[in-house]
Amino acid sequence: MKLFKFFLVGIFFGIALSKGEVVSWFRIYEMFRFDAFHMYGIIGSAVVLGALITWFIKRTSMKSVEGSLIKFTPKKFSIPRYLVGGTFFGLGWAMVGACPGPMYILVGKGFFTIFIVIIGAIIGTMIYGVLRPKLPH
Repeated sequence: MKLFKFFLVGIFFGIALSKGEVVSWFRIYEMFRFDAFHMYGIIGSAVVLGALITWFIKRTSMKSVEGSLIKFTPKKFSIPRYLVGGTFFGLGWAMVGACPGPMYILVGKGFFTIFIVIIGAIIGTMIYGVLRPKLPH
C-alpha cells in the first residue's frame, strides 16, 4: 500500500505522455527529421522544469519521502563519456522510435511487439554492467 501513490503517479504520467503524443512514432520521426517543434518543446519544457525543481530542492534542503535530506553529488564532466552515451541513446531511440520510459507505455497501449525492444534494452544494460569497469568514466 505504501507504493500505491507511486503507482498512481506512474499511471498519470503514462496518460500525460500518451495524450501529449510523446509515444507516437510519427512525432519521434518528425523530431529526428527536424520537421516539427512538438517533441523539442516537450523535451525543452522538461529540462527547464527539471532545472527549476533541482534548484528549489537545493535551496530549501528538501527531504525525501523517507525523511532523509536530498543530496546531489556533482559528476566530473567528460566529453567522450557523454558523446558516446548520447550517441548510443540517440541511435537506439531513432532505430526503435521509443526511449525507455515510453516503451512501457506502449505495452500498456497494446503494442506488444515493443517487448522485443525492452528485451534488447535489458540485454544492452547487462552488457554495459559487464563492460563498465573497462569504460572511461
